[in-house]
Amino acid sequence: MNVSAEYQAVGALSQESLVRRYSPLVRRVAYHLVGRLPDSVDVDDLIQAGMLGLLEAAGKYKGSQGASFETYASIRMRGAMLDELRRTDWVPRSVHRSVREMVDAIHAVETRLGRRASDVEIAAELGVSLDRYHEIAREAVSCRMFSTEELAPEPDSFLSSSREDGPEQELAERKARDALAGAITQLPEREALVMSLYYSDELNMREIGEVLGVSESRVCQLHGQALARLRARLVKWRQ
Repeated sequence: MNVSAEYQAVGALSQESLVRRYSPLVRRVAYHLVGRLPDSVDVDDLIQAGMLGLLEAAGKYKGSQGASFETYASIRMRGAMLDELRRTDWVPRSVHRSVREMVDAIHAVETRLGRRASDVEIAAELGVSLDRYHEIAREAVSCRMFSTEELAPEPDSFLSSSREDGPEQELAERKARDALAGAITQLPEREALVMSLYYSDELNMREIGEVLGVSESRVCQLHGQALARLRARLVKWRQ
């Protein structure tokens, strides 16, 4: 079915038929997302938000946008689920503050020294003990301000934005993605490996620990430190 025909077919479906037909897709997106979140997140809440995203997608889908409805709807569902997560944020403000300070410290040290900042140097910049710094690094994993979704736009994110963004916006997004890719290649070897095993191979923290021969707590620390280091190096894109 071509995109134009699919647009007409979707438009002909009632809300009830639409939900019945695409509810498996909503569940698939929700379970994929919840697998990367703390146990306190209820997948049913994500599914409910995803259903609203599905209905929104059906109302806004246009065949001229050049994507299948399933692709477009998946982006809308995922966006609705992330909005729900932001609305019911479980991370205390103190954690957000500590992690932001960690990012600022990494940026300051690496800018001043012109090289990667070590754990000891970051802790000294923060004015905390090394143990406390490692605790903050572990907390960064649960802090959504460091999600990879936020660090770089989805490849198809233009589908959910205005078509009037034009070539300048597309160029800016491409440069941001290139900057992220470059920052990842400059991570310390072990941090880069953790990122690859977690986001590409989809291993959990325990499994990564077994691969590296370290504790799950150490993996969390490396993961959080990698995310904070990326965030610090992409400061100009955040601005």
